[in-house]
Amino acid sequence: MSGKDIPKHFQTLKQRFPEVIAASEGLGKTAKAAGPIDEKTVHLLQMAAATAIRSHGAVRSHARRALEAGASTQELYHAGLVLISTLGFPLVAAAIGWIDDVVETKD
Repeated sequence: MSGKDIPKHFQTLKQRFPEVIAASEGLGKTAKAAGPIDEKTVHLLQMAAATAIRSHGAVRSHARRALEAGASTQELYHAGLVLISTLGFPLVAAAIGWIDDVVETKD
């Protein structure tokens, strides 16, 4: 991921609190390495969790990273759609809009 793809707010946090961000990133890497789930699926799961907590920045981040890990745009949308019965249509519709932002930027 290039520097221009990383949100300015995150870059600012990383500059202000480098040790905290490094620890958070290290924990994430350790958790990913602790089991058999592949990188693409990890980001789809994290995108779904971000949808549940209404974190549009994290939805975009994990959608972008899922694409980089080999996910198709159809997989991104499907990962969102399957949340309708759990989270409800309005939230899923919003998340699909956030995913659209990533897909439109990619194209």
